[in-house]
Amino acid sequence: MPISSPASPLNLELRSGHPPVLPAGTAGGAPPGDHGHWAAEHRDALHALVAEHGAVLVRGLGLHDADGTGTVFRQLARALMTEKEAFAPRQAYAPGVYSSAHWPPNQPMCMHHELSYALEFPGLMLFACLGAPTAGGATAVSDASAVLEALPAELTERFEREGWLLTRSYNDEIGASVAEAFGTKDRGVVESYCRANAIEYAWQPDGTLHTRQRRNAVVRHPVTGARCWFNQIAFLNEWTMAPEVREYLVDVYGADGLPFNTRYGGGDPIGEDVVELLNKTYEDKTAREPWQAGDLMIVDNVRTAHSREPYEGPREVLVGMADPVRLADCSPTVEVTTR
Repeated sequence: MPISSPASPLNLELRSGHPPVLPAGTAGGAPPGDHGHWAAEHRDALHALVAEHGAVLVRGLGLHDADGTGTVFRQLARALMTEKEAFAPRQAYAPGVYSSAHWPPNQPMCMHHELSYALEFPGLMLFACLGAPTAGGATAVSDASAVLEALPAELTERFEREGWLLTRSYNDEIGASVAEAFGTKDRGVVESYCRANAIEYAWQPDGTLHTRQRRNAVVRHPVTGARCWFNQIAFLNEWTMAPEVREYLVDVYGADGLPFNTRYGGGDPIGEDVVELLNKTYEDKTAREPWQAGDLMIVDNVRTAHSREPYEGPREVLVGMADPVRLADCSPTVEVTTR
């Protein structure tokens, strides 16, 4: 049932198990076809809805190409970011406007907060569906404070005390290559970036790059101060992979050479049971709405995790990472320095 939000005059459709949906045609102002004007006119109201609910899906805006999508992203964002440390390659359409990460359509991208392993990450995520799949493929969302509250206290306290460790082994076959992650193949530039961003690095005899970075698992929202479960511990862990994928990667690259893996911040392995618990807790707190062509979704990246579900048929969703936030401004509990 459409209701008027206290923070905004726009009429939302609120249903249990779904993100809030705003029919663009009910918002008044410029017609949905005038994308840039509509976004500019409703920017403050949309931001208010995201602040209240953590995410909002705008339906019927009619986005259909990268140029129009880029105009909307620029109107809604204070600043669009250039992605660094990508875990999977993307196509860049314009500065700050990307394709979804290239990931096998039959494999889920489990709940995560974009670039939560970086020292500067998006405060806002923008998604635009130019072409919806025939089945699946939703960008689902999950409230990070609710997830934190639902997890066992002894587990979250350990992660809050130790943080989490991300290990990466870059190659040209699986995940993002060095050039795709850092924007260059120049070893000196890569090393300078790593030193400036508290990333331990080691070049292997075969020329591949291995990195380690310790990060916070729990942060405070930079505006509200709410405690949020903010990380990619489950998504980038070996136990989230399909068993046949994990077995193949271990066989090819070895247990210590996986493209990415996560551990407790002190270096101990994270058990399969813990990863299953994290993913189940996310699922219990998940809201999903199937994409329709032309949809726009705006997500608070600190308060709200997002995922990409497996799908069939062509799927084209563009992504904008916006309004950068520094980890230092989120009350970190773990010091992130190289050892």
